[in-house]
Amino acid sequence: MSRVAAARGVGEHVVLYADGVGRWTPQVAVGQLIGPGQPIGVLEVLGTTERVVSGATIVGRAIAVTGARHHRAPVDHGAALITLDPSVDVAAGAAATTTATSAATGLTFVAPSSGRYYGRAAPGKPAFVAVGDVIRTGQTVCLLEVMKTFHRVTFGGAGVPAAARVTAIVVADDADVGPGDVLLHLEPLEAS
Repeated sequence: MSRVAAARGVGEHVVLYADGVGRWTPQVAVGQLIGPGQPIGVLEVLGTTERVVSGATIVGRAIAVTGARHHRAPVDHGAALITLDPSVDVAAGAAATTTATSAATGLTFVAPSSGRYYGRAAPGKPAFVAVGDVIRTGQTVCLLEVMKTFHRVTFGGAGVPAAARVTAIVVADDADVGPGDVLLHLEPLEAS
């Protein structure tokens, strides 16, 4: 089940806020472009976990994310979850809309199981993949932590192209994901 984050303008920014009391785990990072209907985190209310998505008219760059370093940060009703700078240029806004649209019809890389997502081997180490990178069969995409055990997730499989370009990374480090959750948006490349 998903809930749409409540939004309000505060000065020159847009704040997405909690519409209930609970524990918040963000799935976006500071600097990430947020588009319409994008998953932005998970709110746990009285033991029930609900995915939180941005509203249909939301476009902006995240400039502050509550709980960015914490899993299940406590939040009150009306607490700011994500602060956005909506002054991204029209091209960037159009790109966010295009990304959201292509996500529904394009190639996506999904989590094979539930776990905590890590895009790098350790803090301070380079990311396994970045936007614009070309990934190939067998290349490590991320680590998923399940019950204190790290599982290496690699690109490839039946019906998957041998190479693809990363067009968007959907989740932030330390975010919880479920089986089938989108991790990356990809553009398939011709075999070379």
